[in-house]
Amino acid sequence: MGNRVVPAALIALLVILHAQLWFGRGSVPAVARMTEQLNAQNQKNQQALLANNRLAAEVRDLKEGLEMVEEKARLELGMVKPNEIYVQIAK
Repeated sequence: MGNRVVPAALIALLVILHAQLWFGRGSVPAVARMTEQLNAQNQKNQQALLANNRLAAEVRDLKEGLEMVEEKARLELGMVKPNEIYVQIAK
């Protein structure tokens, strides 16, 4: 009986470790799922970085030049200078 205890314990330990590999917290499917989540988050971060860069450039233009302010006022608010005729072409 003493001869069977050590191999049985080793087999039980192997089964437990194998179960942890496939079903535990750091299992192969869990790592694959986390890798997909990481890739998706990296893509969202990249898109947010591009949006932030565009907004930063727009803020810089607004701070530095009046041309951007005038362009925005004309497009968004319909600004017209004195002695200027506003013509809108609808498509």
